[in-house]
Formats: sequence, C-alpha cells, structure tokens
Amino acid sequence: MFDLLQIKKTGLDAARKSAEILLSYFGNLKTYRKKGAIDLVTRADTESEKIIIDTILKAYPDHGIIAEESGKVRPNADHVWIIDPLDGTTNFAHGVPIYATSIAFAVKGEPIFGIVSNPSMNELFIGEKGGGATLNGAPISVSTTEHLLDALLVTGFPYTLKEMLPPLLYKFETMLKNAQGIRRLGAAALDLCYVACGRFDGFWEQELKPWDTAAGALIANEAGGAVTDFSNNRFRTDMKEILVTNGKIHNQMISLFASGGER
Repeated sequence: MFDLLQIKKTGLDAARKSAEILLSYFGNLKTYRKKGAIDLVTRADTESEKIIIDTILKAYPDHGIIAEESGKVRPNADHVWIIDPLDGTTNFAHGVPIYATSIAFAVKGEPIFGIVSNPSMNELFIGEKGGGATLNGAPISVSTTEHLLDALLVTGFPYTLKEMLPPLLYKFETMLKNAQGIRRLGAAALDLCYVACGRFDGFWEQELKPWDTAAGALIANEAGGAVTDFSNNRFRTDMKEILVTNGKIHNQMISLFASGGER
C-alpha cells in the first residue's frame, strides 16, 4: 500500500527542486552535448534528473525509476516513477521558454499521479487518476470544438524523423488540409497539457518514450480528453504513437489517419 498524499508531496517537492535547477541554467548554458544528430542533453537535464531521483528515493528507496538520462532502476516494481527532467531540451538550449519537467507515479504500470511543470511560464499541471486535472490549482478541461475544420492542433517530430519522413509528412499534410491550424512547440509533455486545458484541440506524435507521455497523458485524460493510439486502442506508456484530443474530433482524426482523405 502507499499514501497518495505523501506521494503527491514527494512528487511536488521533486518538481520544485527541479524548477530551481532549470531556472538557474535557463539562458546561462555555455555548452551541451549530442546524444544523436539532433538529440541534445545539457547539465540542466542531468542535474535536474539527479535531484528528482534523489528526492524520490530518499522517501521511497524501494520504488522503481524510469528516467530519460539515467535509465531504469527496478522498472518492474509495483511502484514506479517515470521521469523526464527536461522535456524540450532543444528549446531550453536555445533560450526558448517552452520546456517542462514531467514526473509520473505509476502502480503496476498504470500512471495514477502526474506533474508537468514549466517554471519559466510559472505553470504547474497536475493530474490524479479519478481526481481530475488542474493548472496552478484551478480545475481544467478540454475544449468543446466539435469539428476538425475549427480545430487547432499540435504535433511533434521524433529525433529519427529523417528515417521516417514519408509517413510523418503524410499525416502532417492530411491534418494541415483538414484543420484550422497546426503548431509545433517541441515539448510533448506541454503539448498534452495544452490539450488538457483547451489551448489545443488535438495532439499526435510518434516514437515517444514513457517519460514523454506518462504524466501528460494522465493529465489530458483527467481533463476529459480522449487518449489512444492512431488505431483508437487505449493508450499505454509503452506505445510508440499517441493521439490525444478533446474527444469530439477524435474519430475524425483517426478516420483521416486511416484513409488519408479529406473531409
């Protein structure tokens, strides 16, 4: 058993400490290194992740960890924390204030509590399974847009985009033809939360990792959103594709992904 109130306290404490580190580095980075051709990592990533993990394991030394930079510790434990210390590293490294820390707590593979924090924008999104979602303490909900023609969508491209351009561009072009507009922010955790609070009507992306989606997908779901893969299967954090909408345009997007046709 676990005390969810204490879980929340620990997660929020970790997010607060991460925010202090990220703010201290934002705009002050001197160097970064590449994990891949366009996949960056900075001292902000590694120091943020270390303080988050240290905070969690101090409170729960037997819990599992799945984290972007340091990998997995007891990933098959009943209680696992899924951590992205800095989602949107490329934005961060270039001084663009669209980035986030994402922390989720999962029980037997099911996220039940999630935090997404952007300290530069002073925004803290929280979701609790069965308990709704909030932004800075106020309840949030998805938009009421009914038609894809009136929808503002958001998407992202994986680091492996050069290896899979045709299917990526196929979906992008299809949505561009059928929606009001598309944005690309560069931080999937925030994309999910922006759907949750009604700023965007839908989001899709491929080749994401559990730390990209675990907290944000829970927040979107608790805000009333529909969260699936492209074939309308219930989303799991180990899936490689995700579609999140306000629910009203969900079937429209799935149908277009399948057919490639227009309205």
